[in-house]
Amino acid sequence: MNEKESSNRKDALKLAPSISNPDFFVDEFVQAGTDSFLVHWEGNNDLSRTVQRIKVLGRRVGVAINPATSAAVLEEIMQELDQILVMTVNPGFGHQHFLPATLPKIGRARAMIDRIKPGCGLEVDGGVDATTAPLAVAAGADVLVAGSAIFNDSESVTAAMQRLRTALEH
Repeated sequence: MNEKESSNRKDALKLAPSISNPDFFVDEFVQAGTDSFLVHWEGNNDLSRTVQRIKVLGRRVGVAINPATSAAVLEEIMQELDQILVMTVNPGFGHQHFLPATLPKIGRARAMIDRIKPGCGLEVDGGVDATTAPLAVAAGADVLVAGSAIFNDSESVTAAMQRLRTALEH
């Protein structure tokens, strides 16, 4: 399957394993049907090798960076990436608040993408809600991960999605 087919499938499976040395598991995840990977820069012994292995298997690949990690670490590998994920909370659990200090990093990542590999996606994950989503998009994000803001006890998923869409329209 090529990248275009994979990205247009409704049943495409994207995997973002928060594990050390994902190289040990890439083949198994591909056999299980994974079409796209987001691997963490932190805890990876050889990011270039991991990215190349995923590309050889014909899958899309992105790299995630934590709030304390500089976007500059991605510059040398940017040309190989399909997506960058800037974590806007420290990974590990839900219901965390968006870290506003990550907004300049989102902007730096966007500038790097535009300079080196236009078309590479820029995703943010963590604390995304109706207040923070417009800030992330204004900083350069084009994919938002919103967990707690969508799946909560105070409103339906449909209402939460509409609230988020409305916030992005203004």
